[in-house]
Amino acid sequence: MSLKLRRITANNFRKFRAPVTIDGLTDGLNIVVEPNETGKSTLLEAIRAAFFVPHRSSNQLTRSYQPFGENVAPEVEVSFDVAGVPWTVTKRFLKSPSMELKGPRGRSQGDAAEEQLQALLGFEKDTSRNGDVTAYGALGLLWVGQGEALAVSAPGRIVRDTIQATLEAEVGTILGGAAYERVRERVDQQCAVFWTAKGSPGGEQKAARERLDQAQVVAGEAASKVELLEKNFAEVEATRVSLKLLQREMADTTDSDRRADLVRSLEIARAAAQMLAQRKAEYDIASIRVQTLDEVTSRYTTAIRVRDKAQVALDTAKVRRAERSEELTAARHKANAARIMLAEARTNRQQVKTALAEAEKQAATLRRRQAIRSARIRHETVIELEERLSIARATSATMIPSERISRLEKGERSIAEARAKLAAGATTIELVGSAPDVRIDGKPVTTDRRVLTHETRVSLGPGAELIIRPPASAGSADLELTEAMARQNEALTELGVESIAGARQRNDTARDAAGEMKTLSAQLEASAPAAPELGLAAGVAALKLLVTGLVSEVEGERDQDEAPPVRAFADAVESAETVLARAEGAQESAAAVLALIEEQERPLAATEAGAASDLQNAANQLEQIEKGQGFANLTENLIGARKQAAEAATVLNEAERNASAHDAHSIERGIANIDARQAAANEARRRLETDIARLEGTIESEGGKGLAERAAVATEEAIAAEQALARTTEEAQTLKLLRDTLEEVRTETSRTYVGPVTTRAKRYIDRLLPGSDLLFADDLGLAAISRGGTPEDCVSLSRGTQEQLAVLTRLAIADLLREEGRPVSLILDDPLVYADDARLDLMTEILTEAARHIQIILLTCRERAFRHMTGTRLVI
Repeated sequence: MSLKLRRITANNFRKFRAPVTIDGLTDGLNIVVEPNETGKSTLLEAIRAAFFVPHRSSNQLTRSYQPFGENVAPEVEVSFDVAGVPWTVTKRFLKSPSMELKGPRGRSQGDAAEEQLQALLGFEKDTSRNGDVTAYGALGLLWVGQGEALAVSAPGRIVRDTIQATLEAEVGTILGGAAYERVRERVDQQCAVFWTAKGSPGGEQKAARERLDQAQVVAGEAASKVELLEKNFAEVEATRVSLKLLQREMADTTDSDRRADLVRSLEIARAAAQMLAQRKAEYDIASIRVQTLDEVTSRYTTAIRVRDKAQVALDTAKVRRAERSEELTAARHKANAARIMLAEARTNRQQVKTALAEAEKQAATLRRRQAIRSARIRHETVIELEERLSIARATSATMIPSERISRLEKGERSIAEARAKLAAGATTIELVGSAPDVRIDGKPVTTDRRVLTHETRVSLGPGAELIIRPPASAGSADLELTEAMARQNEALTELGVESIAGARQRNDTARDAAGEMKTLSAQLEASAPAAPELGLAAGVAALKLLVTGLVSEVEGERDQDEAPPVRAFADAVESAETVLARAEGAQESAAAVLALIEEQERPLAATEAGAASDLQNAANQLEQIEKGQGFANLTENLIGARKQAAEAATVLNEAERNASAHDAHSIERGIANIDARQAAANEARRRLETDIARLEGTIESEGGKGLAERAAVATEEAIAAEQALARTTEEAQTLKLLRDTLEEVRTETSRTYVGPVTTRAKRYIDRLLPGSDLLFADDLGLAAISRGGTPEDCVSLSRGTQEQLAVLTRLAIADLLREEGRPVSLILDDPLVYADDARLDLMTEILTEAARHIQIILLTCRERAFRHMTGTRLVI
């Protein structure tokens, strides 16, 4: 059987701040097309709330039903049919929550109404915070919200159990039927004593675990207190011993005597350090004097050596440059001669090139004049063709549209039918012979045949009159004929023709003119080719523009008798190019020889200049050193300075030995260490005395509470609780193993009966993916598609294909449940968003066919995509 929604009303529900009603829902396809933000998804949420959300709920989901910023009570009312029987459910949330269900047996309210609705539609009470569609049963699977069908997913537990029961009923009893169910029910009852519905430890297991945890906590606390008390006794004794040892150490005078010795040594060390700094300064002065005199001696010796070496290098460089001077002069003379020949060759080439350009210009002028004459001839042809094309186009424009010809033919048929109707229903009179005294409507009678359409009086002579009354239909037939002829004449006048034959003749003439237009257009295109000599592109417009610009040129200008000898000038240019190339080669060769000789001469000149510079620098340095103060007695001064430096080094070594014997820093560190030890000892003594007082207070406080006896009792309780938990866990695991084994066997046996589901789904999916095989998982979800023997996981398919498969598998499940008498309907919110045009047409065709059996409601904002579907169109 099918579930059919009839009327939906929502008030104070999200964006529906005022009452909103959808009425007139039919059995088949219903389409609600509204723009975004109109409330289509809100409408589906209102339907779900009316059926599945408990009215007493005050969780996050029901609070979201309130309009933003308002504290009101959301209300929903839905009228629906189940197996042809009308029902109405009304719910109010949050403020004075209420629930009422009206059916064939009257009304029920509150929790009783909730239970009756659950039994009617086959779903469970939803206790989640945000709404669990798996608890909604078959309708939770078939009422698809926005984006919920973008992936192929398995049905929930309620739907799987329903399908499983349906399949078992379809193929026969499995595992003993009712006997299995009684055993399974008894096992489930026993399991419920130890396990929760979700398979977690609960009931007696949870109670035993809580008893053990509580006993262990109590025993642990008691043992910790006993252990802490014993630890305090041991710690106070150890602290007292540590305090005695510290007091004994502090009574020793060794550190104070050592500190007095270090203070005396520090004064001696500071005096020795001052003497060391003075001796070190004297040694540095003597060393600097020796270093300065050594540097002057070294500079003087180096300058003499550099001067002698630079003089030898200068003499050698001058000799080698003299040897290269003759070769350099000859190379420069040869390079100048080659440069002159190259300039003459370039001048000659330029002259013959100028002559060639002039000849080519004259030849181009001749070709241009010939091309202009040809263009003018083609222009005249184009003008003539355009005139003919204009006439043909005007004639073609007189074509009467075929629909107007059809209208004329229809008018002719109307006239003929009106005449036939008039002839069939009117009265006809005709005079045979002569009757001068007879008059019709006061006029003499003629021998012509006369059709009478209204009352006519015939005078037969004095005092006699014949009244002829034709049937009433004759007048309407005459009026119809008159109107038909008037309409036809009006149409002919509008078209400017006298008859329909004239209209057909005009169309034939226009059709011939259209054919002539194509011929003339082709001739026009052929009459305007491109002309590179004139820079003319192909086309009539370019030709006309060119001819218009040529009007200023002299008409009838005669061509030259013959073209200039361009070839002879080109040969002369080629010969000049050859001469120029040879001159360039000779010049490059001479330049290369000159560059080579100059390259060889360049380092000799650089060497000569460098040697001269080094010689001058060395002479200047020697002169500067010789003029320096003390140069005359440099040797004697150096010997005296070295002697003085040696004496200062001896005195410095003695001062360093004295200073190292008394290290002021080490002595200061020793004094600081003694002071730190004394301060640490005082701090440690104070801390030990504080700890002893604290421990003695704790022992006095905890010692009389009987902690040992309490710890023993708590330990015995923990052991008993642990043994009870072990027995309870073993029993619970045994029951769970039995239940799981029964379920595994039942599932394994039932798995062979998935064929009916596959058969129903395949007849839909074969139209979408022809030749494919379906692979269902144990949870009755479509897992893969096999095409050509290769399975493809559904998750690897495109989003569009996944969405289409999700819709089709829902249709298959709906068919199965409907055949077994389950209440089903299909609601799709914004479906087929990723479908291409071909897939969209196929899916809408399948949905239209499915709507013959179940009610389908489409909520969409894409009016164009579903415009072609036939169904009931509704608005919010």
